[in-house]
Amino acid sequence: MTTIALPSQSGIDKAHRRVIFASSLGTVFEWYDFYLYGSLAAVISKQFFSGVNETTGFIFALLAFAAGFAVRPFGALVFGRLGDLVGRKHTFLITIVIMGLSTALVGVLPSYAAAGVIAPVLLVALRLLQGLALGGEYGGAATYVAEFAPQGKRGLYTSWIQTTATVGLFLSLIIIMVTRSALGPDFDTWGWRIPFLASIVLLGISVYIRMQLAESPVFLEMKAAGTRSKAPLTESFARWGNLKIVILVLLGATAGEAVVWYGGQFYSLFFLTQVLKVDAQPASLLIAAALLIGTPFFILFGSLSDRIGRKPIILAGCLLAAVTYIPIFHGITHYANPAIESAAAQSPVTVTADPNDCSFQFDPVGKKKFVQSCDVAKAALAKAGIPYSNQSAAPGSVAVVRVGSAEVPSVAGGNMSAADFKTASGKFGKDLAAKLKEAGYPVKADSAHINYPMVLLMLVILLIYVTMVYGPIAAWLVELFPAKIRYTSMSLPYHIGNGWFGGFLPPIAFALVAFSGNMYYGLRYPIIVALMTVVIGALFLPETKDRTIQ
Repeated sequence: MTTIALPSQSGIDKAHRRVIFASSLGTVFEWYDFYLYGSLAAVISKQFFSGVNETTGFIFALLAFAAGFAVRPFGALVFGRLGDLVGRKHTFLITIVIMGLSTALVGVLPSYAAAGVIAPVLLVALRLLQGLALGGEYGGAATYVAEFAPQGKRGLYTSWIQTTATVGLFLSLIIIMVTRSALGPDFDTWGWRIPFLASIVLLGISVYIRMQLAESPVFLEMKAAGTRSKAPLTESFARWGNLKIVILVLLGATAGEAVVWYGGQFYSLFFLTQVLKVDAQPASLLIAAALLIGTPFFILFGSLSDRIGRKPIILAGCLLAAVTYIPIFHGITHYANPAIESAAAQSPVTVTADPNDCSFQFDPVGKKKFVQSCDVAKAALAKAGIPYSNQSAAPGSVAVVRVGSAEVPSVAGGNMSAADFKTASGKFGKDLAAKLKEAGYPVKADSAHINYPMVLLMLVILLIYVTMVYGPIAAWLVELFPAKIRYTSMSLPYHIGNGWFGGFLPPIAFALVAFSGNMYYGLRYPIIVALMTVVIGALFLPETKDRTIQ
């Protein structure tokens, strides 16, 4: 049996334990905000995007969530450069203040009903600020801890940063559940603000602790010797030798790590709640239980990577995820909402539409309006978690949804005003829902028929993959780059991977499902990216566990 060494059991003195703890607080904030926004996506959609129909509003809510991920690489450039020029400590003290305030201020924003379009604009602006700060947070924490860690234990030390996802999740879940239970229906109207405002307490604790820290010994050595980089961006990205490593790290490490991480955590929650219609509370508790069971494996695989290497563990996690994602998510459907399988077999749903009327409904900037009749029909079915097949119709015809033998014509909104389109698409949604209910499609998963142990088992397997790719990743990234440009060089590929490849997973997967009608079609995206990482990482990236990093 493998024993996981805790910091206090590993000969680490009090000062070094404080280093690990303080560095991890930023990751707590990251995942607190992540799970908070993910768990409250439906509420946020109603509060800030009520000016459009429900399905479009939900897509916009996901895109607002993704906006924070989109700007992470730019934050990596700004704060990575600052970290290499003036120091690790001061830089990630700045980033945690920006992160904390950006999260807390969401709690005081006006709703769309109160302020109109300014409300979603302010929400997106705060998401962008949070994403910018996050771009400098993780690289600073990983670099800081690794530069304090003794040779041969960097995987173990840095893996503690990853475990704080559990703390962030449980903080968000506890605060949401307590607030929701105390306020009842008022939670959806104003109580949702409390979990965001509560983050100010975490911010105060984090700032106080980080102000007590000393600067990284490696940075102090470079400063004393006069070997700091004077142009971190130029040395990192304008010189082919280092830029090549940055590109290979992105494609051969962080892209695959990101889609496995977000697939196993956020997309699994999204799949349970938005596709299978499991109530938010039991779904969140299942994810929390899986994370609680899986969290020690971050340390296990981080420690194991000190002995057998970072590369084989991370690439094995990507490969296992790519091979097993589809059967695992099939299993989640079977055990969480078997009524969908039964209804799809007895009363299959078909969308008959002009193929030229059907779009791929992914718009990362939120400027497109998907008002064609095919798009309206497919978005409504995808939002309801209903699998369907496609059938071509005559050019120019209005799309029709067939549920068993019943037919529901869609809405062609191209020539309608916004108000008329909202009314017409709302009526279509009600008519479609009525026919689906008659055919036996469940509005939500029946809690009495959920096989909780088996769903939990599926989620734990996904979590094990997450720990394999995420536990050793910080040590691998730190060891791949020289000290004087480490903060800058590792931050950019990490945040392009996690911000773009991972952060856009939910809206891309939703768009793929809406386009195809297959509720598992969205999994093709993480599978393809994970396989790409396995091939490129295996062929072109070195093992680094025995490198020195001074």
